[in-house]
Amino acid sequence: MSSDRRLFLLSALALGACGFTPAYGPSGGASALQGQVRLDAPGGRASYLLNQRLEERLGHAPTGRYALSYALKTGRDDLGTTSEGVTSRYHLSGSATWSLTDTDERVVASGKVDSFSSYSPTGSTVATRASQRDATARLMIILADQLVDQLLLQASDLPA
Repeated sequence: MSSDRRLFLLSALALGACGFTPAYGPSGGASALQGQVRLDAPGGRASYLLNQRLEERLGHAPTGRYALSYALKTGRDDLGTTSEGVTSRYHLSGSATWSLTDTDERVVASGKVDSFSSYSPTGSTVATRASQRDATARLMIILADQLVDQLLLQASDLPA
């Protein structure tokens, strides 16, 4: 048996002994959330993109057991300028403060995620706009993935 295989087996035994349960395993927390989380209607392009990624990860659930609400904030700052004073890079920042409620409208989980993305405005107006839209889409994917990760970490504490 190679040393890599032995190390893997020892690691697996150690994780099993400490109570580690894979999130997407048979008794993992993800099964309680999959197809059970209703989302607020999007209020704009950014929230639409966030909802799209959340549904990719959690499933579409218009009548799910839980409702996920969030407050999305985004901002844009100049990140770099040329010697002529022209902006050469923009920094997009975003955060989402979220809460998960059950059918009795009790908050059962909550948190906040934040991240950033950036884009370059060089080129034509069309290219700059496309770069900005792409950076916004990347930012919403990052925020949604972080949000789902936090949900999965708190899933085992959700009421049965």
